[in-house]
Amino acid sequence: MTHVVTENCINCKHTDCVEVCPVDCFHAGPNFLVIDPMECIDCTLCVQECPVDAIFPELDVPSGHEKFLAINAELAPLWPSLTSKIPALEDADRWDGVADKLPLLKR
Repeated sequence: MTHVVTENCINCKHTDCVEVCPVDCFHAGPNFLVIDPMECIDCTLCVQECPVDAIFPELDVPSGHEKFLAINAELAPLWPSLTSKIPALEDADRWDGVADKLPLLKR
């Protein structure tokens, strides 16, 4: 099983989760993070570190966010690995909790 980064990360991109990942399974795009499902060991450490509650176990992804399983798997091999914390996006606080951000995802 893997963990999945979902919509609330879009335009926030906090990286607290990256700091605790023992296998470096996070990959960073312009305005979103993804978890490589082939690297994730299901340790759950990242879940509690996410300040915007955007990370879920694969089997507990909220209804309507199932498409993020495929998005994480698709983008992880394309984006560079992120192994240390970087600053969140400038207006991250403004985007926390905003619905329907998928069209804003920069690939």
